[in-house]
Order: sequence, then structure tokens, then C-alpha cells
Amino acid sequence: MEPRTTHHTQAMEDIRRGMIPAHIYNDKEIFEREKVTVFSRSWLFVAHESEVPQAGDYVVRRVLEDSFIISRDSKGGIRAMFNMCLHRGMQVCRAEMGNASNFRCPYHGWSYRNDGRIIGLPFHEEAYGGEEGFKKKGQTLLPAPNLDSYNGMIFINMDPNAESLSDYLGDFKFYLDYYTKQSESGLEVRGPQRWRVKANWKIGAENFAGDMYHTPQTHTSVVEIGLFREPKAEKRKDGATYWAGPGGGTTYKLPDGTFDERMQYVGYTAEMTDRAKEVWSDEQQRVIGADGFMISAASVFPNLSFVHNWPKVEDGDDVLPFISIRLWQPISENETEVLSFFAVDRSAPEEFKKKSYKAYLMCFGSTGMFEQDDVENWVSLTNTSAGSMARRLLLNSRMGLLEDGTRVSDELTADEFHGPGTAQVGYNEANQRKLLEMWADYLEKPALEVGPTSVGTDNPDGIRPLTPTNGSCDHSKDATVNGAVLA
Repeated sequence: MEPRTTHHTQAMEDIRRGMIPAHIYNDKEIFEREKVTVFSRSWLFVAHESEVPQAGDYVVRRVLEDSFIISRDSKGGIRAMFNMCLHRGMQVCRAEMGNASNFRCPYHGWSYRNDGRIIGLPFHEEAYGGEEGFKKKGQTLLPAPNLDSYNGMIFINMDPNAESLSDYLGDFKFYLDYYTKQSESGLEVRGPQRWRVKANWKIGAENFAGDMYHTPQTHTSVVEIGLFREPKAEKRKDGATYWAGPGGGTTYKLPDGTFDERMQYVGYTAEMTDRAKEVWSDEQQRVIGADGFMISAASVFPNLSFVHNWPKVEDGDDVLPFISIRLWQPISENETEVLSFFAVDRSAPEEFKKKSYKAYLMCFGSTGMFEQDDVENWVSLTNTSAGSMARRLLLNSRMGLLEDGTRVSDELTADEFHGPGTAQVGYNEANQRKLLEMWADYLEKPALEVGPTSVGTDNPDGIRPLTPTNGSCDHSKDATVNGAVLA
């Protein structure tokens, strides 16, 4: 599918100037295009290493229609393997999580180690003539073409020639550390909770990337009931939005104080603060301590989001921070499966973990108060985008810009904001524009094309590498069936 019509080109130009064709939030043709460009070429989060802590632990995760087994093998390496038997295509693993030394296909009994290697093929001699008919040695379940991790977060990429995960994340790693590395121990995650909403996947990603403007309207009741210390939702406009690399997010403006005092203000203990100072750089600490900004929600292109907040979980003025990681997993052009993880520093006190989890459930669990407010809006937007009139409307996403493109508010200087990328204070839609600009760039890439992998043949090691595409570097070695392992 390679749409290159005048209408398509004009739509991409409109998006790049902040005018959004309304129908992109409920368009089947666009969704089919996203499958072969956006989700076949981006780095996609699939699991956290703490979900598979022991040898044999596994979880099963989907990327669009593809099912992957994320497994820690018997030697401690992490694998991402396509969940399809090499014989007749049955799903090898049908449980969502567990511990197994091997996986056995229920159709014809082929079995595989937890590193993907074939260990059992019933009647190998009688049915195939042994190795002469099917070379069992060296055969494995098909791995994800690219596999990498950052701070324990496991990503895959369907493009064997993709740039490295580190290069892809770029300057956003600076901000990712706030969520995923608050001590040398790293994170532990719980979940995910899963639910489906009749909404397009891009809406949630945009919302978490930078939409502070909706808070006073959508979430007024949450603030009015006293869940937060700040008396008015309008206080969000005093925070900064930032964009760096493939993602961006929002911050709250904190009261005057030192780094330690500001960490305590949002509910972190002195011990947790000391551990954070051991792993965060001076610049990362200055964003909080000197600049007075505490990270809140964020999104990484295309569909990974984070939220950090600190509501009251008991009577009194004390607050407890929580972190949630979430995926907006597309089901169709008008339906999304939400995967919502609770994340907490592994070294945090057990009482802190318990209360932080409660705070997460109150706000952004499947029945959380913020969650219910947001979903109502997103479903309505998606439904309204499906009709013929939506194809006549360009939504204005130019908040923060004058007619000539000049910013309403100046970018913060390096002395005002010590993080990389660009940042500004006040309501704007700079991050939503950046996210959709990336989306438009990916949509215009050629569809990913790879050749088939032969199994049971006389090729060296019994495999044929995935065909390299037109990338800037050759990662075909990493794309072989014996590849895709994190030591």
C-alpha cells in the first residue's frame, strides 16, 4: 500500500503546519498504512525485565496481530520469539505468563526450549527420514528482528536494519531515567492491567505527550474533591512542556526549595531521594532542584506513555507519588487495547510500594478517576472522526503559535531548564504537533519488505536471514533466527 495521491500529500503538509485532518483518528486506509510503516519501523516497548526475573519466566505480548514470547532462557538471556510453531503455525504458548523450561505445541507436539531451539519433533525418523528430511539442528522459533533494552525496558523493532535503540531514544533518555531509574536497583513493575476502549491509539499518546490544557476542564472534579495539594487545576499552566528525541512530556512547577525539599514535597522519603541522587546526573537533579520542574506525563513515539503524579491516598495532607507505564496497542482504526503497568523503585520501602500502588489505582488504573474522564472524550472524538464531514475539517492544533509561526511564549533558556531538547512554559500544543510530525514522516516511508525465513533446510545452521532492507547499516546478522537475545 503506497498512497501518494495529491490528497495524501496535502494532508501531510497540513499536519506539519499544525492543522490536523480530523479523519486521521478513524480511517481504515490510514490504519493499514500505519501497520506497514509506523509499527514496522519503530522501536516498540513489549515488557520490563522485572516481569521475567528468573530463568524460564516468560510473558506473551502482542504487536498488532503478531504474538511474541518474551522469555528469560536457562542461561539468563532474554529472548523475544514469534509465538508460532515452525510446523503448521499453531501458537506455541497460549498462557499470558508463567515459567517453563520448554514450550510444546498442542497441535502436533513439536517442542522448543525457552531459548527457542527445537528439542522435540515426534517421529522425526519415521515422518521425515531424520536430518535428511528436516534438519532439526539449529532450528529455533523466529526471533524478533531487533531486540534491545534500556533501564530494564525491553523493546523490539520489526526492521532488521533499524537504528539502535539508544540512537532512537536519543536525548529522551535523559527524561526516561526519571521514570525508570530512581536507584541502582531499577524498577519493578506490576501488571499490566488491560482493557479496550473504542478510541484511536494516537489520541492517548498525544494526550500524555503534552496536553496540560484539558486538565482544568476534563479533570476539574478530581481536583475539587481534594485529591491533590494544589487547589486549582489551572496550576498546570505554570509547568513546562519539553520535547527531546522521539518524545516529550509535561512538568509541574514546584514551590521554592532545594532538590531534597522538592522531592519530599511530592512524597519521596529522604532515603529514596538519596538513592536518586546517586543515579541522576547533576543536570537531571537541577531540572527539579534549580529549575523547579517535576516530570509528569510523557510519550515516546509511537505508542509508549508514562505518568508520574502524587495524589493524597489517606486523610491529611500527605501525598504519595506513583509511576505508570502504558501502551496504546492498536486493535483497529477505532479501537485500542490499553496496557497499564504500575512501576516503582525496587529499593523503595514496602509500605511506600503499597501506598503508591493504591495511588495508581485511584488515578490511572482501569477504574481510575482520571482514566474515566479521559476515555469519555477519546471515544467521542473517534466516533465523530468517522463521518464524511470530518473529511472536510482541519482541526486547529496550533496552540502556542501566532499566525506567522512565532511562539506565544519563548523557549526556556539553558539556565532556566537544564534538560536537553526544547522547553517552554504555559499552555501549548508543541508536543502534540511534534508527535504527529513524526507520525507523518513515518507514514511517508516505504513499506517494510522482508523475505521469508526457511526452516528445516540445508542452509548453514538451518536458517536463512531475513532479507535486509534499504537501511543505513547492515544488521542482518542480528536478524537471523539465532539472533535476538539480550545477555
